[in-house]
Amino acid sequence: MNNAEYVTLTRQTGLMRELQVIAHNIANAGTTGFRREGVVFAEHVKRLDGAGASLSMAHGNTRQTTMLQGALQETGGSFDMAIEGPGFFMVETARGERLTRAGAFTPNAAGELVNMDGHRLLDAGGAPIFIPPDARAIAVARDGTLSADGRPLAQIDLHAPADPTDLRREAGGLFAVERGTEPVAGAQIVQGFLEASNVEPLTEIARMIEVQRAYEQGQRFLEREDERQRNVIQTLGR
Repeated sequence: MNNAEYVTLTRQTGLMRELQVIAHNIANAGTTGFRREGVVFAEHVKRLDGAGASLSMAHGNTRQTTMLQGALQETGGSFDMAIEGPGFFMVETARGERLTRAGAFTPNAAGELVNMDGHRLLDAGGAPIFIPPDARAIAVARDGTLSADGRPLAQIDLHAPADPTDLRREAGGLFAVERGTEPVAGAQIVQGFLEASNVEPLTEIARMIEVQRAYEQGQRFLEREDERQRNVIQTLGR
């Protein structure tokens, strides 16, 4: 197999990964707080021992999350919250603390504020937020102060990874961070709103068509190269 075929094969693998990522983006265009993902391609060139030509390969293994703000959609829900600016809510899961932009919360049977998957929302001190069962009016100030009937209950802080490249995507709109988080300045919480996905479906569909065409072009090249090699072998074998 020559260098051109190695490059094409590795490129085809990366394009297939990108098609999968694009399909995932489109499927989550209506998911609250979803962040669009892309694939970053890189070319690696290695010089081989001897007089032979160098070996080149393309890799599409790196995924990049787009952190652009999604549109804020009004719901009127007392426990619906959207982030205006950077940062994430901190929730507690069975695997540890996770970050999320999905701000649809509701009190569970114990009165703790949880998201749609039952993960508890944490306050500035890392403790679950308890809503009194007799609370009538819930208010969340833009600085994250949560009050019930005019009495402050908790302070909701927004977090961001200490290293912006440290985010690891998980199911359910969650992100894991290995190297810790830090408070976010300049962001606000808006009560009664949810942040929509930042995926633009038409842009993703156009990109999917472009990637599909690139994949088909690479496939045709490999088929022509295979046919050429077969013809050479047949000619030399006569």
